[in-house]
Amino acid sequence: MLRSRLTFNLRMRAVDLIRKKRDAGEHSREEIDFLISSYTHGEIPDYQMAAWLMATWLRGLSLSETASLTEAMLHSGQILDLSDLPGKKVDKHSTGGVGDKTSLILAPIVAAGGLTVPMISGRGLGHTGGTLDKLESIPGFNVNLSLDKFRSVLRECGMGLIGQTAEIAPADKKIYALRDATSTVESIGLICASIMSKKLAEGIDALVLDVKTGSGAFMKREEDAIRLAEIMVDTGKRMGKKVVALITDMDQPLGRAAGHSSEIVECIDVLNGRGPADLRDLSIELSAWMFYLGERCKSLDEGRRLAETMIASGEARERFRQGIKLQEGDPRVIDEPQRLPAARSRVEVPSESDGYISGTNCELFGTALAMLGGGREKKEDTIDPGVALEFHKRVGDPVRKGESLATIHYNADAKLVEAKIMVGASYMIAPEAPREKRPLIRRIIGA
Repeated sequence: MLRSRLTFNLRMRAVDLIRKKRDAGEHSREEIDFLISSYTHGEIPDYQMAAWLMATWLRGLSLSETASLTEAMLHSGQILDLSDLPGKKVDKHSTGGVGDKTSLILAPIVAAGGLTVPMISGRGLGHTGGTLDKLESIPGFNVNLSLDKFRSVLRECGMGLIGQTAEIAPADKKIYALRDATSTVESIGLICASIMSKKLAEGIDALVLDVKTGSGAFMKREEDAIRLAEIMVDTGKRMGKKVVALITDMDQPLGRAAGHSSEIVECIDVLNGRGPADLRDLSIELSAWMFYLGERCKSLDEGRRLAETMIASGEARERFRQGIKLQEGDPRVIDEPQRLPAARSRVEVPSESDGYISGTNCELFGTALAMLGGGREKKEDTIDPGVALEFHKRVGDPVRKGESLATIHYNADAKLVEAKIMVGASYMIAPEAPREKRPLIRRIIGA
């Protein structure tokens, strides 16, 4: 009896939990709660959490541990209660890529179609662009709303796009900074907990995940993307949410533009019924899933028709205009995109041979854009929203020697030569066209 009481009264220690994970043990919910709560409140130092993160990166997390970690990070802060707002609350999250701008298209489509879209997004880092950075290329647009203002915007127009606040999943914000500094970002369990804790804190009923795979994605191997999707879907369902994941192609850029202002222009084109086919098709498909999971329609076909109607009628475009105005941006950019920041100079990247585009190294496009000022190497870096890459050739297209593969829009030429070489080298040219066309949507998980 004395021994059992002593055991019960022993306080958990971080060092014991580090050792347990190092030795491939599985944590209980109580152990994970202790770790996250203690670290969030400054009771566990960075060096011990860093050790635990590395042990986790090496040993992995079980589905149960991942769900417990997600829940602990979720409850480290405030969970929005949006039950007083009309309709189901549905969001979408993408794992990121080059030219990936669908959030700015589907949020107004889905809001115009009768659902509420509370979207807490992130910034770009490395070769991928961030939704918040794109929105901030709109003059005056404020992504740093208080939660009360966020609720007000949602009530008025059905959509709001903001950054993570101090109240939302503070454990994730603190842990992510440490992961970034300790090379423990690429852990499927940690990625899942980071994404899902923020999304579930939005008070949503359902979530559509766009998990990218290919040369321009973080998950370059399709099997890794599928595994991440499966874990995120499982975690969301354990938390009582409707979740589906689409595995989508990122072996080439999405759309014809990469760069913050240029991507806003492309989104407006799609909302006007134009724009690149791949960007439009994926936006329609993601919107259809949001309508379906949000019980706005009874089938995906009905969801697709509703999304197309919201574009054709102009309702989605006008909802985007309203959202920009409510978040203090200049709504005139919808009709006058020249009000967006633009680069002063441009240069073409010519093909060095005849043939067909057989593939691209999509990550290099993003890296070249970042070098020119269109991305960050460090979180503190300032982005130039006017710089851009304009893509003229896609996989399967014929090309002649000297024909332009892409246009670089730039302001400073310090790294222009290097970026131009990088963009040119990103295109693979073969004597014959590829026999198989890569599908835009490779697989659906959780349907």
